Order: sequence, then C-alpha cells, then structure tokens
Amino acid sequence: MAGIGPISQDWEPVVIRKKAPTAAARKDEKAVNAARRAGAEIETIKKSNAGANKAASSGTSLNTRKLDEETENLSREYMFNFTCYEVHTLQVSHHDRVPTELKKAIMQARMDKKLTQAQLAQIINEKPQVIQEYECGKAIPNQQIISKLERALGAKLRGKK
Repeated sequence: MAGIGPISQDWEPVVIRKKAPTAAARKDEKAVNAARRAGAEIETIKKSNAGANKAASSGTSLNTRKLDEETENLSREYMFNFTCYEVHTLQVSHHDRVPTELKKAIMQARMDKKLTQAQLAQIINEKPQVIQEYECGKAIPNQQIISKLERALGAKLRGKK
C-alpha cells in the first residue's frame, strides 16, 4: 500500500505549555523582577501583622489573665497580712525530705555490698537519679522504694516494723 495516494495524518496537533504560575510563584522575587523589566504594573501591600503569632500578640489570653489576677490577689493578701500588727505565720506546705539517718543508712549498706548507685537502681528497677536523690536527701520518701532498697541491700533502713 505504500505509494498509493497522499499521506494523511489522523491526529490533531497538541501544544504542551507550562502551568500558569501559582500565587506564591507570582510573588517570587524573580517573577517580580521579570515583571518590572517587562514594564508591568506591580502593586506592593504591607501587611501589619504578617508572620506574627496571633495568639501571642492578641494580648493576654483568658488563662493567663486569670493567673495574673490570682497572683496579684495573693500578693495583695500577703502584703496586707504582712503589714498588719497581728502577723500570722504563713503556712507553706513543704514535703518531707529523706532524713539524714536514712540517707546515711542507704549509702552505708550500698557501700557494704560494693554496689554503685546505678547498679543498685537497676536491681530495684528505678532510675539512678532516684538513688542519688535518696542519698543526697533531696527525695521525698516513698515507702515502696524504701522497702525495695531494704530487700536489695538486705538491711533494715527504717525503724522497727
């Protein structure tokens, strides 16, 4: 069939074009400079709070305001009570700390067993920081931890049961 009649094409020509620039691409510095060179009009708008955190810049939130008011009220009460002739003792709740006898007993029993704080902590399934706090006297006594220490060290750390 070659050579019979003129050659015809069944397809329509297809033109492939780039996508139109997005809004972000139109604001790109390169695009703006190209538009300036082409002589196009360019409009610049200054936003007042662009990029700012609205929650932070809107002033104090409700929770922050409540906290500030409570703090202010407490400080006023404190100053009032402090300036009165009838001075009341402030009742500040302090948690009990590890007594000196207990921290020395823990340290002595650990040394007798030739254990490091980390090894003892591993034996009783606690963090090494817990043992360190108990031996420094900074920890708030926990009876469960003390009983774990007693079992691991094989020593009585508390008074008579």
